[in-house]
Amino acid sequence: MALRRLLLRYFPPGIILEYVEGGESKTRSIDLLDLTPETDVTALVEEIQEREPLITASCVEHIIHLVQRLQEKLGEKQNHKFSLFKVLRTHILPLTNVAFNKSGSRDKIATGSFDKTCKVWSTETGKCYHTFRGHSAEIVCLSFNPQSTLLATGSMDTTAKLWDLEKGEEVATLNGHSAEIIALSFNTTGDRIITGSFDHTVAVWDVGTGRLLHTLIGHRGEISSAQFSWDCSLIVTGSMDKTCMLWNAVTGTHIATLAGHSKEVLDVCFDYAGQRIATASADGSARVYNAGTKQCIAKLEGHEDEISKVCFNPKGNCILTASSDKTARLWDAATGHCLQILEGHADEIFSCAFNYKGDTIITGSKDNSCRIWH
Repeated sequence: MALRRLLLRYFPPGIILEYVEGGESKTRSIDLLDLTPETDVTALVEEIQEREPLITASCVEHIIHLVQRLQEKLGEKQNHKFSLFKVLRTHILPLTNVAFNKSGSRDKIATGSFDKTCKVWSTETGKCYHTFRGHSAEIVCLSFNPQSTLLATGSMDTTAKLWDLEKGEEVATLNGHSAEIIALSFNTTGDRIITGSFDHTVAVWDVGTGRLLHTLIGHRGEISSAQFSWDCSLIVTGSMDKTCMLWNAVTGTHIATLAGHSKEVLDVCFDYAGQRIATASADGSARVYNAGTKQCIAKLEGHEDEISKVCFNPKGNCILTASSDKTARLWDAATGHCLQILEGHADEIFSCAFNYKGDTIITGSKDNSCRIWH
């Protein structure tokens, strides 16, 4: 094995190793999810060198420099103010969901609708690349895989479908739920997908074969949301039973229940390190929990109606919420302080997302438009 070059990955922090083995180019990553501005970089790099044979003494200085750059990035304060860039008028019938693809500059977005179709768009030009048809009822959730080669859609018809983005065709249908699928999410490596249903369960599937691997049973109400942690070890789920649950992603066993909301939990998510969980509720508040201690560490209060969506920015220091009060809000993840209110939609906002860099936001509303904010 011969190391060719080292690349930085800012979100989540890590170093990508490009190397040659047996004449073939390969890559692997060193995740630095616990890196903070206070980390002793020299000691950290020594640890990395001990367990990674590709890193020789000659490249230690270079790696120290790269990790220091990551530290600087993590230490930057959130002071970006977002303003409206573009409005997309998308489907004839109401929109239900919006998502960014995962790659950097050439962003695509997908929209799902009550018209039973899913469309893939360019954020730059507003051009529609594909319209996917095949579901027999409304599409209510969707997600790109991390490689941006597949799009998954979940529907009121009780199935999820996987679509090939290059060919523009269906590659698999996931059957197994007895009620509507309203949440789905890929893991980081793209080989697993979870679906959450009104049947109170979450299913874990093998993406390559479409085979059902585990069913997570424990919630006493419909599932609203489900997500893998970055390292694929944990799954978090939210439910109409007012709780959020934490699960072992490998075995499917229940780890903890996070309570505190007075009404239904409508969305849940991890930060990139899997150290914090954010929840959004019909009670009009969002909460941040420490995934290790299971304690609530911040409450995000200010919306005048239910919060349907919550997500961390890529850096993990900022949270975005979307609400029925027609606004989206940006919050400081550590203090719960509101940083900015995004106004302009004429009806409730049900979906929101950051792009990979965290410098663009998309919001989807019942007013049938997507707004892109820079």
